[in-house]
Amino acid sequence: MDPVMGQGETEVLEVHTIQKPMIRISVRKLVEFILRSGNIDNRRSQSPEKAMMEGNRIHRMIQRRMGSNYQPEVPLSLTISYDAYDISVEGRADGILTEQTQIESGDRITIDEIKGTYRKLSKITHPIPVHVAQAKVYAYIYALQHRLSYIRVRMTYCNIETEEVRYFHEEYSFVELRDWFEGLIGQYRKWADYEIHWKKLRQESISQLAFPFPYRKGQRELVAHVYRTMQRGKKLFTVAPTGVGKTISTIFPAIQSMGQGMGDKIFYLTAKTITRTVADDTFAILRETGLRCKSVMLTAKEKICPLEVVECNPLACPYARGHYDRINDAIYELVINQERYTREDITACAKQYQVCPYEMELDLCFFSDAVICDYNYVFDPCVYLKRFFADSVEGDYLFLIDEAHNLLDRGREMYSATLCKEDFLSLRRIVKPYDMTMEKQLETCNKEMLLLKRVCDTEEANGFCVVEQIAPFTMSAERLYTTMNKFLEEHDDSEVKNEILDLFFKIAHFLEIYELIDDNYVMYTEIESQGTFILKLFCVNPAVNLRERMKKARSTILFSATLLPIQYYKTVLGGEADDYEVYAQSVFDSRKRAILIGRDVTSKYTRRGELEYQNIAAYIHEAVKNRHGNYLLFFPSHGFLQAVYQVYMESYYDAEHEDCIFQEEYMNEASRETFLNRFRGNEMCDLTNRIQITIEIEEEKSLLGFCVMGGIFSEGIDLTEDKLIGAIIVGTGLPQVCHERDLIQNYFAQKGEDGFAYAYCYPGMNKVLQAAGRVIRTDKDVGIIVLLDERFLEHSYQQLFPPDWTEQEIVTKKSIARRIERFWDEWL
Repeated sequence: MDPVMGQGETEVLEVHTIQKPMIRISVRKLVEFILRSGNIDNRRSQSPEKAMMEGNRIHRMIQRRMGSNYQPEVPLSLTISYDAYDISVEGRADGILTEQTQIESGDRITIDEIKGTYRKLSKITHPIPVHVAQAKVYAYIYALQHRLSYIRVRMTYCNIETEEVRYFHEEYSFVELRDWFEGLIGQYRKWADYEIHWKKLRQESISQLAFPFPYRKGQRELVAHVYRTMQRGKKLFTVAPTGVGKTISTIFPAIQSMGQGMGDKIFYLTAKTITRTVADDTFAILRETGLRCKSVMLTAKEKICPLEVVECNPLACPYARGHYDRINDAIYELVINQERYTREDITACAKQYQVCPYEMELDLCFFSDAVICDYNYVFDPCVYLKRFFADSVEGDYLFLIDEAHNLLDRGREMYSATLCKEDFLSLRRIVKPYDMTMEKQLETCNKEMLLLKRVCDTEEANGFCVVEQIAPFTMSAERLYTTMNKFLEEHDDSEVKNEILDLFFKIAHFLEIYELIDDNYVMYTEIESQGTFILKLFCVNPAVNLRERMKKARSTILFSATLLPIQYYKTVLGGEADDYEVYAQSVFDSRKRAILIGRDVTSKYTRRGELEYQNIAAYIHEAVKNRHGNYLLFFPSHGFLQAVYQVYMESYYDAEHEDCIFQEEYMNEASRETFLNRFRGNEMCDLTNRIQITIEIEEEKSLLGFCVMGGIFSEGIDLTEDKLIGAIIVGTGLPQVCHERDLIQNYFAQKGEDGFAYAYCYPGMNKVLQAAGRVIRTDKDVGIIVLLDERFLEHSYQQLFPPDWTEQEIVTKKSIARRIERFWDEWL
């Protein structure tokens, strides 16, 4: 029986043979965790992805050069058995060299550990201790399994640029290695003891856990769908309307799956801070009902860093200096005392131990059952959590992707890359006095981009050009990258370091994305409005890249109230034919919501002008005049908003009975809160302590908030009951026509899909549905949704409406006021 229960239900448990727990840890993770020491230092600034690719190349090159007595990539593992559990230490030795000798003990065995570096080999006077430690673990395992009295370790350092090699050799007796390894594993024992103890508590608590609320309509079915998807190791695409309780309905079955051994860590992924907070609160609610679960909500480095300027090196930051000497003690302090690792707890502990709070929260992910974070920690090729999702790492993870409709554009952004010609020219002038080689290579890259620009600047191209191949430029960029990396390695304190770093990381990202180029990409050049020239690798369809990352999880649940049409999102978000999709039933009474479509109004480009702005302003006036309250008005763009706002203020604004505010084009966090607090009225919010403060205010005026569709106020905003009684949506939300949208249209049309729908209609309707979703947030809410565009009556748009939008009414400018008045008469 599925362990998805309601209050008062019981569960029939199968009896299983109790096996001794096994802790599996890689050789690299073991030595890097226990033996790490020293400083955080961003002055050695290789791109991690680029370094990994170059390191793999160096490994393959050296391994190929060795003779037949050299065995590459040898898997080695050792299980250490204790009373309560076993520890399995696993990894792959880069190479094992067998040399014949004249001595009686037989062949001499050497464990080879290969490391690529951009440093001059003459500056490496001794091997890095943590590198040697890796080789020593492999040497001990091999010597133990082959009963060797002595074994040799070789550290092989190879300069990535010159391919020059330097060796360091050391011979160890088996007794030396045994004593050293027992000391190493002994230091790890306290962490292993903790892990076994904690997981026992966690699993016991999950076995007693029941759903914390009475099930809403359709909620039990959603919970069961999620659980069974995880049971089968699939992906689930879920339309979860507001009110169904999507957060608890996904977290609860994920926890139950973890309790059944179908996952060991939950990653709750979101695009916005507010939804991360809701997930964090949900875990807190489950703890109140008995769950033992450790969770961390990741905060961006810029927000959690205690310094005004983020500078991660021992000269600029006291938290970076000696960080690795103290970090394990700091982590242990939190791990044994907390279950909810809050930002406040992390920063306080980091201050006490003088360690970096950002690196600390990343390490705490290892000791968390649930990690709540932004999409980029899993999907972004530049910043993803490599300790969990690197190619060689396997994990038993469950991904919960909230507001999954946002992952499409975020995916396109994460897997695309852009370089600007002017950046090369600017840096060339700066570095000329410091490095002539770099200056010449910057000029070479600039010349290659100039050739591309000349094609783009022709009358035929008109400032935009799709390009088929850019190999000459990328080869020049590769050489420049190597030179920049070498300069940064050798000139830690250069006064031009920051300027070089900026372009260095852009080039590194560009080259990384270039390695991913396939038929899901389009390369193009463009002369932008300000005259700058860019070369872009545009990921038109991120499905393949997203799917590859989701393979790191046992199961992925993608959910949103507006994941419509679901087959479209399944296609572009990496779904496969045998993955599941489900539409959760709305829990709200549809009679409490009026959906009105204006048939004599439009936002079409061909009709935009003073006459139509007047028409829209009149519609707004007619919709709000018979009921005082708070309304949000959504427009296709800031320009459209300003045009209608001006007409409304001149022709219809009644200062005695209404206030009008509008979303400015650029608003900081304080401005956003000020805007929203006008709607919250009696209920203002102290964001720091999240305490609601009641203030007696009598609001007799209507409040009209003019906003942009798809903007900061059209998603993730909860204004319940009388804080919002209506949303008026102007237009179908179609994205602005641009070159990239046209590329998307052409790409999917060539795949046999409706290109215009993929590029414009579907993204536009998602904005409409998100805006409309602001109105009814709870079962106590009553409100109106007004769609002002005659195109909403067309079949192509009607079929994109949610299934629960069954009761719609067609209105005109003359009839809308009477219809709305009748609606309110029913509910007042």
